[in-house]
Amino acid sequence: MGSREVTDWQGKHVTVAGLGVSGLPAAKVLHGLGAKVTVVNDGDDARAREQAAELEALGVTVRLGDGATLPEGAELVVTAPGWKPDKPLFTAAREAGVPVWGDVELAWRLRGPDAAPWLCVTGTNGKTTTTRMLASILAAAGLRTAAVGNIGVSLLDAVLGDEPYDVLAVELSSYQLHWAPSLRAHSAAVLNLAPDHLDWHGSMEAYARDKGRVYEGNQVACVYNVADKATEDLVREADVEEGCRAIGFTLGAPAPSQLGVVDGILVDRAFVEDRQKNAQELAEVADVDPPAPHNIANALAAAALARAFGVPPKAVRDGLRSFTPDAHRIAHVADVDGVAYVDDSKATNTHAAQASLAAYGSIVWIAGGLAKGATFDELVATSAERLRGVVLLGADRALIREALARHAPEVPVVDLDRTDTGAMSAAVQEARRLAAEGDTVLLAPACASMDMFVNYNQRGDAFAQAVRELGT
Repeated sequence: MGSREVTDWQGKHVTVAGLGVSGLPAAKVLHGLGAKVTVVNDGDDARAREQAAELEALGVTVRLGDGATLPEGAELVVTAPGWKPDKPLFTAAREAGVPVWGDVELAWRLRGPDAAPWLCVTGTNGKTTTTRMLASILAAAGLRTAAVGNIGVSLLDAVLGDEPYDVLAVELSSYQLHWAPSLRAHSAAVLNLAPDHLDWHGSMEAYARDKGRVYEGNQVACVYNVADKATEDLVREADVEEGCRAIGFTLGAPAPSQLGVVDGILVDRAFVEDRQKNAQELAEVADVDPPAPHNIANALAAAALARAFGVPPKAVRDGLRSFTPDAHRIAHVADVDGVAYVDDSKATNTHAAQASLAAYGSIVWIAGGLAKGATFDELVATSAERLRGVVLLGADRALIREALARHAPEVPVVDLDRTDTGAMSAAVQEARRLAAEGDTVLLAPACASMDMFVNYNQRGDAFAQAVRELGT
C-alpha cells in the first residue's frame, strides 16, 4: 500500500483547525513529529480551555475564539472534518496556496512502510453497522483488524500505534472524504445515497461527489448498491487501478459480479470461479441480526469487501453470527401484550426511517424531532399501508403530520405538544393504546434528537425505559 510519505515535519508550520475528537490527537501527533503547531478554534468555552491548557503544556500554540484567520507562516492546515469548506480560514489558505488536509488525509500520509490496507465504507445510512460487521468477519478469518475512522479506534492511533494490523475496516463520512484527496483504498463501498448534510456540502451533487471520492484509486473492488443507481454511477465516474472490479450487492438473486440472496441464503457470484454458472453460499439470512432488509444489505456489503480481501466463506458466516448490533439500531426492547417494541432512535433521517419501517408489516410509528430541512412526503407515501397509527413529538412534528394528512389520511395520529422529560413515556403510552396484538411499536424518528434530548442515544434510552415501565 505504499510507504510513508517522506515529509520533514521538523519546524514545519502547521495549523490545526478545531479542537475536539480529531483536532486534539492531530495536534499532539504533529507536535511529536517536530512541527510548529498552532491550533485555532472558534469556541472559547470551558471544554476548549481545558483542551488548550493540555496542548499549551506541551508547547503547542492555541488560539481560542478565532478560527477564521490563517496564522502567519502556515504551510499546511489540518482540519476537523466538520468544518465547512466555505469557512474564511480555508478561503485564506486557498489564496495563500496552503494545502488543507483532514484527519483522515493526515493518517493516510503517516502510514508506515508496511501499512495495513484499508477497506473503506461510506454511505448515508448503515456505515457504522457495515464497518463493524466487516471487522467481525475479518477477525473471524484470523486477521488482525479494527473498526476505525468515524468509530472505534482513532485512525491516527491505528496507523501510528505499535499494534500491527493486517487490514483496517474504515468508516468514512462525507466530511472526512471531502478533506482526503490522496486516500486510495484496497476496496471500498458506497452503501446508499440520500439527501443529508446538504447545508454543509451545498448541493446533492457536491455531497455525492464527496462520497464518490472513496472509490478513487481502488485496487480490487468498488462495491455498490444495485438498488441505488447513484452508487453505481459513482463507480463509473471513478478513476481506479487497472483490474479493479465493480461489485454489486442486491436483496434479490445476484447476477455475475454481484452478491445477493437466494432462498434465504446470502450468496456470492463475484469472487468465485466461473461466476457465470457458480455461486458460493456465504451465510443464512438468519445469521444476520436483525434480519431486516436494510441490515441484510449491510451484511452483503461487508461480505463483498471481506471477499475482495480474500476472506473464506466460513469467516463471513462466523463473523455475521458473532456480530452484535450497536444500541438504538432497530433493537428489540421487549414484547408487551403481544406487541413488539423496537428502538431505532438512530434513524435520524428519512432514508434510515424508511428502511426501518420497511422491516415490519403493521406498525405504530413514533416519530418527530428536528427535521434538518427534510421533507416527509415520500417516506409517508411509501410506508402508509404499514401504519396502524402514528404518535408525533418534537419541534418539527407538524411537517410529518401534514405529510400524513396528504398521503395517509385514514391513519390515526396523536400529536403530543410537549417537550418535558415525560414526553417519551406519554408517547409510548399512546402507542400502546393504538397497537393491537401482532403489531410493532417502532421508534424511528426520521429526525435528529437535539430539540428534546442530548443525542439519539438518550432518546432511545428514554424509549426503552418507558417500554420497561409498561411491563411492570
